Amino acid sequence: MASAAVQLDIDFARSHFPALSGEWALFENAGGTLAANSVLARTQAYMAENFVQPAAAYDASAEGARQIEESQRLMAEMIGAAPDEVMVGPSTSMNVFVLSEAIRRWFAPGDEIICTNLDHEANNGGWRRLEEFGLVIREWRFNPETAELELAELDKLLNAKTRLVCFSHLSNIAGGINDVAEVTRRAHTAGAMVCADGVAYAPHRALDVKAWDVDFYLCSLYKLYGPHLSLLYGKREHLARAHNNNHYFLSDDVPLKLNPGGPNHELTAALSGITDYFDILHRHHFPESNLALHDRIKQVYALMADHEERIAEPFVEFLRAKAGVHLIGRQTADQARRAPTFSFTVDGRRAEEIPEALLPFKVAIGSGDFYAARCIRDLGLEGEGGVIRASMVHYNTEAEVARLIEGLDRVI
Repeated sequence: MASAAVQLDIDFARSHFPALSGEWALFENAGGTLAANSVLARTQAYMAENFVQPAAAYDASAEGARQIEESQRLMAEMIGAAPDEVMVGPSTSMNVFVLSEAIRRWFAPGDEIICTNLDHEANNGGWRRLEEFGLVIREWRFNPETAELELAELDKLLNAKTRLVCFSHLSNIAGGINDVAEVTRRAHTAGAMVCADGVAYAPHRALDVKAWDVDFYLCSLYKLYGPHLSLLYGKREHLARAHNNNHYFLSDDVPLKLNPGGPNHELTAALSGITDYFDILHRHHFPESNLALHDRIKQVYALMADHEERIAEPFVEFLRAKAGVHLIGRQTADQARRAPTFSFTVDGRRAEEIPEALLPFKVAIGSGDFYAARCIRDLGLEGEGGVIRASMVHYNTEAEVARLIEGLDRVI
């Protein structure tokens, strides 16, 4: 664990999530985090005061447009991009379908796209459907013993026909962090682009798309303490070149041309509540700091990562020591190697039995394939109902983890 003079004030952080005032310990955060108070306030204010067609001259309309534009700018700044390099859409799966439609004309029959069998279907299905246009899908298969994507296997697939490599920054099943910059470097050396799925990574670590040099990057904002929307990043030159998915008269409007019908107004306007929350945490922990937004967010994420590692360590120790329990992926809570998304199986028990057994303890976890059906199939776990998953974020506490451990110890 990284040592830090400042530690996350967990009580202060939790005070910004009204849903945490109840009895339940929530450990299915990889499926969707709670929305911060600042997001709720932004949503309500927009709908109460600016819920009109935006971008007209009168005050309510002009202010609504300003809020939408501000949120787009702040989301871009949060991930290290420019405002015209990000598109807000309804979900990551939809954003990939939109993107695949917008760039499929760049490819010729026989060109190859690499997808994995590890990842959520969001960054799989849209690309695999391009087989109907003559593209060849090649599969970067994970090592079933470790649930890891290995760079040596990627090297075997890359060739002169490779046009795109699609992979996750972090598996929503195994929790291991992949080296996005290195995968991108290898793909670019082979003449291919990359589309990285950061949905499972973004709640835990700072994003820096320019530093990684990715061509496209995806994250779901409802798993980042915001509303049910998703963000697509694309290098400016790619978005400018992409086919228009929108009305014909918007063909030059980047990035709006990718997004049929445009974004949801009130929820897009509320996205600035995400950066509000990070700023609230930053001011509380670093009151004398004077940094740019992207650097402030990096500091807050460092606090989150330290806290998450601290509370996850006893859980990993429990899973490793408990007879008949098998933790999938890296057997550690080390923040440099994984995020606190833990999938496991229990000998002789179907996956869905365990979350149900924990209900009397007011502990919420999940089970199933979590839309990574190819991964579950190739781990040989379809017949067991998939995996059991407990996923933590920074607002979970040591006491909640202790209750999770106690409950599991009694029901397994």
